[in-house]
Amino acid sequence: MSGAVWGAEARFAVYYAPSRDSAWWQAGSAWLARDAESGEPCTPPQPDALTRPLTALTEAPRRYGWHGTLVAPFRLADGVTQADVLHATRAWAAQQSAFALPVEAATLGDFVALRPADPQGESRVRDVASSALQTLDALRARPSAADLARRLAAPLSERQRALLVEWGYPYVFDEFRFHMTLSNSLADAQERAVLVAWWQARTPVLGPLAVDHAALFVEPAPGEPFKLWQRVPFQNCEVT
Repeated sequence: MSGAVWGAEARFAVYYAPSRDSAWWQAGSAWLARDAESGEPCTPPQPDALTRPLTALTEAPRRYGWHGTLVAPFRLADGVTQADVLHATRAWAAQQSAFALPVEAATLGDFVALRPADPQGESRVRDVASSALQTLDALRARPSAADLARRLAAPLSERQRALLVEWGYPYVFDEFRFHMTLSNSLADAQERAVLVAWWQARTPVLGPLAVDHAALFVEPAPGEPFKLWQRVPFQNCEVT
């Protein structure tokens, strides 16, 4: 996929994704029933206490692939190429240091997700995301007036509205909360509890996430599944 060329409607994103041969990548891709790097379907587990198939609870995160957002999806500004995005991301990543991120399963509103298990990890990954956003901001196209008005119609705080106008996304800097989404929005509290319990039993076995690289994902056209295009290692790291 490294040689693929996408059209003007494509959106690019900088995500965190576990290394391809890691147990974390295998577990998360299986959970979402899709490997975003190979494009192949995966066989998901089925927690015993669920009354619905797991695949019915994960359609939304499945489209995005197994990831945690660092820089939210954006279209390219006029004159910017995907090679420019790759070059800028590689240069940024070469200045980042690897670290281990302990995580825990939790409910975030009506969603189930993994999140940092302690404030130190939350702060460190927020710093990484903020740095990436500032580095790549000049490459993104600004939203049209109609698109901006639509986004501002969402229930946002004044701070989030200001961030959306300036940075194209409301949940950045002090509003950023790193997470790896594990479910759709689920109204059933029992379903959420089952998913949280399943992951709570497994995160100690899987251990901390190795945050040693970023991954460029691409949405080729609106509504299509996101694809992992390039893994971009942090300084002195080799990523598989």
